Amino acid sequence: MTGAVTQGFRPARTFFGHPIGLVNLFGVELWERFSFYGMLTILGYYLYYSVADGGLGLSRSTATGVVGAYGGLVYLSTVLGGWVSDRLLGTEQTLFYGGVVVMLGHLALALIAGLTGVGIGLTLIALGSGGVKANASTLLGTLYPPGDTRADGGFTLFYLGINLGAFVGPLVTGLLQSKAGFHYGFGAAAVGMACGLVQYALLRSNLAGHGREIPNPLPHRAIGRVLAVTVAAILLVALAAKAGAVRLENLSPVTTAVITVVSIAYFTILLTSPRVTPIERTRVRAFIPLFVANALFWSLFQQIFTVLTVYSDQRMNWNLFGWTAPANWIGSAEPIWVIALSPLFAVLWTRLADRAPSTPRKFAYGVIGMGTAFLLFVPLAAFTGRTVPAWLVFPILGGFAISELLLSPIGLAVTTHLAPEAFRAQMMALYFFSVGIGTSMSGVLANYYSREHEIAYFGLTGTLTIAVGIVVYFLAPRVTSLMKGVH
Repeated sequence: MTGAVTQGFRPARTFFGHPIGLVNLFGVELWERFSFYGMLTILGYYLYYSVADGGLGLSRSTATGVVGAYGGLVYLSTVLGGWVSDRLLGTEQTLFYGGVVVMLGHLALALIAGLTGVGIGLTLIALGSGGVKANASTLLGTLYPPGDTRADGGFTLFYLGINLGAFVGPLVTGLLQSKAGFHYGFGAAAVGMACGLVQYALLRSNLAGHGREIPNPLPHRAIGRVLAVTVAAILLVALAAKAGAVRLENLSPVTTAVITVVSIAYFTILLTSPRVTPIERTRVRAFIPLFVANALFWSLFQQIFTVLTVYSDQRMNWNLFGWTAPANWIGSAEPIWVIALSPLFAVLWTRLADRAPSTPRKFAYGVIGMGTAFLLFVPLAAFTGRTVPAWLVFPILGGFAISELLLSPIGLAVTTHLAPEAFRAQMMALYFFSVGIGTSMSGVLANYYSREHEIAYFGLTGTLTIAVGIVVYFLAPRVTSLMKGVH
């Protein structure tokens, strides 16, 4: 399968009309998501299950808060991954070494018992994931020439890889956790990341040199300053923990606040840097309302790993044809829909090309769809105890998937196009900050969920989200004009 690309770019091999490098990035992201979601869907149970059941015996609210905060910290670390890429190693090498650190984190969870293993493992996974997340998407964006209408379709196929991993990971770790114990599930996550690294190394040549350049190399004279800032940051975190300002119980709200402050600082840098041109600065302004809408979307979506994890364990009947499935399979249910629908969306966006709805309109539809999906949980409050049939929750998660496909891969694609040239990887990190705010907020919101208040919880969050989506819809023409030619 060969073909020529847009004028000004050398001819290159293609895969179903897309750059051949998509195959490698598709595969490495599949395995990274296998490890990440496989671990994440059993993490909450590991934290709040009793010691007799193999867990650590934390309170349910603390456990869901830790899961939400951890997810937020993963996305916060993308700024580090973006910075290392832009200033030290380049996109391609940062992606590889980030994967190595992720694998070591999963090994720590598998081999070190108790909160010590949790602390070491989650820290390493968060830091490594920052290098993988920001740079895999950025590297994919560089494979497409500016204005290439294939990009949305390519990112949707890339998103299929993410969801294949997200589907299989919880299935494997859930079975291992239920049959052999939590640490075997964490070990499977480590093996999955190792597979991704081997595949990435073998197919590196398919990237054709993309991502090797360092956009804004760090001068040697600045190394001492960077080390001083790093040490100061570590000391600040240690002092905050020692003073009790940061505890397991308040980790989610603290994480949300930190990511919000860092996001504001980053927007300020992008809007004032002399390395950003006037047109690029206008495009950054267009990104702000998309950032807010994205954060709101993920604050609901990521409750799959906080509120819905508890809901699956304590409210759902997982009897499937006479066999009781592990409760963590709730994490695999939504990706089934994404896997089925991703090719359809990829074809749809490719065929519509410039006739497709603008990115702000797609964001609006995604936010409205997410709020609607939450409202569908309201009628299920009529079920008592652990009796909500899994087959009733499954189609609701289909609504999650449609909303996700309208917003998430499109957000990844538009971020690469709106990014200033000198801040490509760090702009992608800023996109992930919005996901991080939403993810940590999912832990904050989990504190308000209870069986007794399900109608109020799902009804209020769903209605408010729909209202915000409607506002985004009517703001779409103004946002589109600020995007300066980016559809």
